[in-house]
Amino acid sequence: MSNVLVIQSSILGPYSQSAKLLDNFAVEWKQKYPADNITVRDLAANPLPVLDGEVIAGFSGNGELNARQKEVLELSNNLIEEVKAADFVVVAVPMYNFGIPVQLKTWIDLICRAGVTFSYSETGPRGHLTGKKVLIVTTTGGAHRNTATDLALAHAQAVLGLIGMQDITVAYAEALNMGPEAQERGLAEATKAIQGFIAAH
Repeated sequence: MSNVLVIQSSILGPYSQSAKLLDNFAVEWKQKYPADNITVRDLAANPLPVLDGEVIAGFSGNGELNARQKEVLELSNNLIEEVKAADFVVVAVPMYNFGIPVQLKTWIDLICRAGVTFSYSETGPRGHLTGKKVLIVTTTGGAHRNTATDLALAHAQAVLGLIGMQDITVAYAEALNMGPEAQERGLAEATKAIQGFIAAH
């Protein structure tokens, strides 16, 4: 039995293509592996607190923490434990203005903690959340793959790699706003990659 963590990050609700792809993923995974546990965290429906000076000071462990710092530190620890418990991590990465959604950035900020999920050494950073298989489902309205504007995917891959998750499969649905034929091709390509990830379990 495996644990699967699904991270939804789109703000578009029922109109979100990335959310639909992840919903389909969860249905197909459960059909193929009914004994597995799937945990879905919807970052838009349940927003997380934004990283600020007060929060980062609470992460440092120096001095007495106030009530908000204690609350956010406990939440951060819980989010990290959620990732640690997962064998498979599936992350929606829709592109918004060339970047990732602020909701996803906030989740990243709460799980990427020096000395906890990664550490620095003389040879560079070392991630501690290793041994996981990751599926990134990225969606773009335009055609950005393998160009200088493909920043959302690059950000997600870099930051997950920083904390040790380097076994990454990408399901790329691009050009979704460039006409019905382009949308159909983009969704079909992403669906094929998702199905391949499921089959490789």
